[in-house]
Amino acid sequence: MSASIDRMNPPALPDAGKVGYSQISIAHPGPLAFVSGQVAWRPDGAAAPASLAEQTAIVIDNLQGALDALQATPDNIVQMRIYTTDLNSATQETAMEKIIQFLAGAKPSLTGIGVQALAGPDLLIEVEMVVQVAA
Repeated sequence: MSASIDRMNPPALPDAGKVGYSQISIAHPGPLAFVSGQVAWRPDGAAAPASLAEQTAIVIDNLQGALDALQATPDNIVQMRIYTTDLNSATQETAMEKIIQFLAGAKPSLTGIGVQALAGPDLLIEVEMVVQVAA
């Protein structure tokens, strides 16, 4: 699937491209898939690991599973929202290092959000995506 998304980092805004995302993503007409927030839950029901790095790896596996089901790639991601229960520079670095690797050069619009809690008391990160899919 070829991406028909234009990415922008206009000079009036901070250059988010330097850290791996875009300030603006323009998705041309076509269907969009809204992927529910993915957490460190596995298909086999195994408990979420304790560390943010391990949870982020599972979340990325789940995101990749969603992209595979949509026959899409990271280039088709229009927007991501990343929720963490302890948003600070250390947690951002831990999560973003793995997310940037997952994106493999794609630079969707991205928002990081600190939250008090997620769907389970052991969960530290949740990521949702808007993905442009083939018509």
